[in-house]
Amino acid sequence: MSQLLPDVVASSPLTSLIGVGLAGILVWHLIPRASAYTRLVVQIIFFGVMTAILLNGKIAPNSFEGYGTDDARSLNVILAKSLWWLHLSWALIGFVRIYLVLEGRPREARLLQDIVVGLVYLCVALSVLAFVFGVPIGTLVATSGVVAIVLGLALQNTLGDVFSGIALTIGRPYSLGDWIALGDGIEGRVIASTWRSTHILTGANNIAILPNSLLAKLALTNVSQPDETHLVTMTFRVAPTKMPSIVEDVMCTVLAGCNTILREPPPLVALKGVDATALEIELQFRVTSSSVRIRARNEVIDLFYRHCKSAGLLLAMPPAVTAVVAALPSEEAAKPPEVTPLDLIRAIPIFTSLTPQEQESLADAAVTREFQKGDVIVQEGQTLPSLMMIRAGIVVMREEGRELKRLSPGDYFGETGLLAGMEEAFTLEALTRVTVYDIGQPAFEPLFAARPALAEEIAAHLSRHTGHLPEHALPHERERRTLRMLKAMRMIFGR
Repeated sequence: MSQLLPDVVASSPLTSLIGVGLAGILVWHLIPRASAYTRLVVQIIFFGVMTAILLNGKIAPNSFEGYGTDDARSLNVILAKSLWWLHLSWALIGFVRIYLVLEGRPREARLLQDIVVGLVYLCVALSVLAFVFGVPIGTLVATSGVVAIVLGLALQNTLGDVFSGIALTIGRPYSLGDWIALGDGIEGRVIASTWRSTHILTGANNIAILPNSLLAKLALTNVSQPDETHLVTMTFRVAPTKMPSIVEDVMCTVLAGCNTILREPPPLVALKGVDATALEIELQFRVTSSSVRIRARNEVIDLFYRHCKSAGLLLAMPPAVTAVVAALPSEEAAKPPEVTPLDLIRAIPIFTSLTPQEQESLADAAVTREFQKGDVIVQEGQTLPSLMMIRAGIVVMREEGRELKRLSPGDYFGETGLLAGMEEAFTLEALTRVTVYDIGQPAFEPLFAARPALAEEIAAHLSRHTGHLPEHALPHERERRTLRMLKAMRMIFGR
């Protein structure tokens, strides 16, 4: 190309320069905006060719030669120089955008890009006015300064938002996608950042639009940094009927059985204080993100109630309630409620259709069994011919060695093997010392003999809540699964 260039330039350097410049504009627009690298390379090539034509044609783009506009050559010079300055601005802008991409800047850095691009275009425009048209820049800048003061006073609030947005972008207190909490109570995820405002998607699924000037003045907590994990603190009160060390062990079991909290860093139990009315406990744990807080709180409250009932702990009265000292529960006089097999049977969904007499007959057949920590209750692929309801402790559900879920007091397992002869899909292992109530198949035979329709009700429930049937499964698929379950139950119980 360097050998052909002198011949082309020698014929008509201005015409060649204009042709290359217009061709560069056409090619630049044909390249997709997503191909930033290709655009930059092509722009550098065209800019280099135009610069070489200028140097070979002894045309100085940074000096005004005093020509008029009544000459055809003068018009060509003006157009050629203007195209060169335009391609220079595009090359600089390409370098800026590539630099921001290579630096891994977040999407809100687009504001910084706009500022740099605007400055480049402003400098190029002033250069064109000075070196192409001979406009006195000093006078123009002085005049524009007066206009800028007037506009600044008229657009004071808008400019405040703009400069606050620039400060927030450069300071980077948050990025797009971060969850932030503001001093005025608003919290949510940042979904957009513009020149004037920042858009926050709140937990109520609303978009809060905050002016950048207001956001810059508020106290801001970035919950997503250094990572998305979030600390949750919950306070509970139990009656002082057992030693604090025993209560602490129960609370550790509560946290160990929770499926929605993080294991690392490990959750903590803090005993805050004790008096004649209550032992105050604080549970501290982390969740994967702020959006999981409500689900984690609900699970911890549920497990707190279950384990307190299982361990015989009584809930304390609220601090605002005035209690008679003589009536306060003590370690010697307290009579905690006992969790019986009947209580657990009444809480199991598949037995809600049983009559009280039928539930009592199952409870009478329950046998208490103990498992030590680390004992495997049932292996994946085995059939468990009895229903086991957890009275105390935690059971881990594993699949191919990977932990899936933890079961706590009140949970149950083995119903598919007991009622339908199905193999267990998971391995169940005792995480702590576990006490279960075990009900075998003989206890169910008189129930199905006296009421055959009961088998259909239980089969329908099992088909909906066990296995891997998709939620969007068609009604006939669920019906086929129910029939298969019912057939297996009739084979087992001879009905």
